[in-house]
Amino acid sequence: MSNTEPTGFIRRPATLDDVPAIYGLLQIYERALYGYTDKILSYVQATYASPTLDLAGDTCLLFNRAGRLVGSMLLEQERYATFGVTVCLFPSEPGSHLIDYLLCLAESRAWALMVQTQSGEQVTLNSWVPSIDQESLQCYERAGFQEVRRNWRMEIEFNSPPALPIWPQGVELRLFVPERDDRAVFEMVERAFQDHWGQTSEDFAAWRSWAIEQVDFDPSLYFIAWAGDQPVGGALCYAGPLGWVNSLAVAREWRGRGLGLSLLQHAFGEFYRRNLYRAGLAVDSQNLTGATRLYHRAGMRKTREYLNMKKELRSGA
Repeated sequence: MSNTEPTGFIRRPATLDDVPAIYGLLQIYERALYGYTDKILSYVQATYASPTLDLAGDTCLLFNRAGRLVGSMLLEQERYATFGVTVCLFPSEPGSHLIDYLLCLAESRAWALMVQTQSGEQVTLNSWVPSIDQESLQCYERAGFQEVRRNWRMEIEFNSPPALPIWPQGVELRLFVPERDDRAVFEMVERAFQDHWGQTSEDFAAWRSWAIEQVDFDPSLYFIAWAGDQPVGGALCYAGPLGWVNSLAVAREWRGRGLGLSLLQHAFGEFYRRNLYRAGLAVDSQNLTGATRLYHRAGMRKTREYLNMKKELRSGA
């Protein structure tokens, strides 16, 4: 892994004004891999506007002599113990040495920040890399990363109206009301994902940043199931080029009653009503709660695969 700054490029941190250019680079990268893109601008905006992100230290952009953005690095963190790096390169650039350089920057930054975590806690650097991007995967392996998990993107196309949900007894679906429901829904989602692989507690302000405060947030696409005065499940969705289920959460004590399938079918029905005839979500391929079986049963299929590449910076609990 090279820490030598590449010649012929201008390097600087990102600003919020750069988000449209970064979004464009991500679109180009996806098209090169898959032939199409459905990247959402508001998602990129929310990521770079996160209160836990220090743009000056946690980002890097590379521009060629013509001033075109050709590479980006983003380093996110949770409690200064779990770091996530995203590297993107313009497809026509000779890439491996630039990826090596950006990964080295991310690791150096992680080493500088990890002193703020508790002594004895494991510190890792992670990235999700498309399984078909072999050049990038070789760079991660060369930098000491190893594959530890796989994540699937699953999709469904609607040629006819989706099946109607059958709600479990005692459950009522209610409209999400911002401010009033934020904290209760956040805590329900946190509890529901506690037993998912690699899950760590999320800060409420960080959750609100991506879940509530993004520019095109639509509360009518947050479907929350209540049992009395307690939320017990929810499908947090948004509408873009396709309908997207960002989080499907069911409280542990309500699993096995068909609530997850009902929430999914309700979301599909609303997408169809809005003339969105394709829907998708992301899922851990080895999910312990049976999510992949649920999604297959709902008619979804795997369309993309991402490898979780991990490097341990410090061993510990």
